[in-house]
Amino acid sequence: MDISERDFEKELQFQASRSGGAGGQNVNKVATKVELRFHVESSELLSVEEKQRIQEKLAARINNDGYLQVVCQTERSQLQNKALCIERFKELLRQALTPQKKRKATKPTRASVKQRLENKKRQSQKKADRRFNL
Repeated sequence: MDISERDFEKELQFQASRSGGAGGQNVNKVATKVELRFHVESSELLSVEEKQRIQEKLAARINNDGYLQVVCQTERSQLQNKALCIERFKELLRQALTPQKKRKATKPTRASVKQRLENKKRQSQKKADRRFNL
């Protein structure tokens, strides 16, 4: 099942606080900053393999208590920041759970090899010319 189709709403915790930075009087009295918290281990919507992959890929975003945190404070309304947090959260999960493609080893093209050798010869000749001009 795709990440966007799963209903994580029941497992998400939200906390609102005052946002920092510029914004005038509104900043001092309105809690618009939203912090989304998601406990990876206790999730019922993720399989064991998905939990392991998320913990490996998003280790920098998971705190010591096992919570994945996403913070949004760009918008001026708490509702917009909450929606943005959910969107970012789903995008993070999608990226973490997308398997990385294996790299196919390729050989350099004949033209690139020829060009590299010509450049080496040119550089070598330039340095050889310097030796005799002393």
